[in-house]
Amino acid sequence: MIKYKPADSQASPRFCGVRTFMRLPHVQTVDDIDFAVIGVPFDTGASLKVGARFGPEAIRSSSIILKPYNMFLDVNIFEHCSGVDYGDFPVVPGYIEDSNDLIEKSLVPLIENGVIPVLLGGDHSVTLPELRAVAKTHGPVALIHFDSHTDTLDKYFGRSYNHGTPFRRAVEENLLDVDHSIQLGLRGQQYQPDDLEASKRLGFETMTSVEVQDMGREKVIEKIHNRVKGAKAFVTFDIDFVDPAFAPGTGTPEVGGFTSAETLRLIRGLKGLNMVGFDVVEVIPAYDPSQITSLLAANIAYEFISLIALGKKIIC
Repeated sequence: MIKYKPADSQASPRFCGVRTFMRLPHVQTVDDIDFAVIGVPFDTGASLKVGARFGPEAIRSSSIILKPYNMFLDVNIFEHCSGVDYGDFPVVPGYIEDSNDLIEKSLVPLIENGVIPVLLGGDHSVTLPELRAVAKTHGPVALIHFDSHTDTLDKYFGRSYNHGTPFRRAVEENLLDVDHSIQLGLRGQQYQPDDLEASKRLGFETMTSVEVQDMGREKVIEKIHNRVKGAKAFVTFDIDFVDPAFAPGTGTPEVGGFTSAETLRLIRGLKGLNMVGFDVVEVIPAYDPSQITSLLAANIAYEFISLIALGKKIIC
């Protein structure tokens, strides 16, 4: 019996009601749910444009168009899953260490109770406390990282914690199984020739955007599966993985990226992996006048939830 599912949009128009993800009930519970959509509205780890604190709100608003049946994965989410919009975790604007502590402490009870989080950032610094919470239950996990940047700098402006450093810190804190981790879509200019090599030295497998595009989707998906193998995995998706023609609403856009169609097909290719958490980050509504970035982010989160449901369907 599925306890929590969206409002019926054939009985209640989509434009009615408080904005929650997919019109899910806003309930802060760990009981009788398989997944929870959670906002993480912190953005003062950003190095250029800020405003991702409003990302969860925009993604939720765009998500009202989504329907429960995913035709490409052939799964009706709410025939197999119960889920809620958990609301937003508390943060302290301007204070990254305090916010990290609050995010981690808020997420731990969900992970401990077997709930799979689908987190809406926020800038990419929020993934570090998410991984801390995940590791408390699951130990070090594989990272599947879609991004135009490695986010493995040691320091930025002399500071260890910001959206350019989370995955170096995660390796140092033994939160990641780097031997089964992969970063995809890397591109743009670097500060120095060593920037990409730094990720490789930390143990990540890396693929630039050109390598992904030249290899082709099916082989890239095979490469991800071969890398992750049977490890538990956390998927983190920076919206700047996508070309700014399709996702302009972000803080550090990089040209030469991926279309929305290519992006969704890559995510669907993750089916069959053992994924214990997801996030999509760096959506800035102020730079998204036509709302195509938040709409794409909502669809990415939807594909994450569909993968959770597909795993339940296969088990059944």
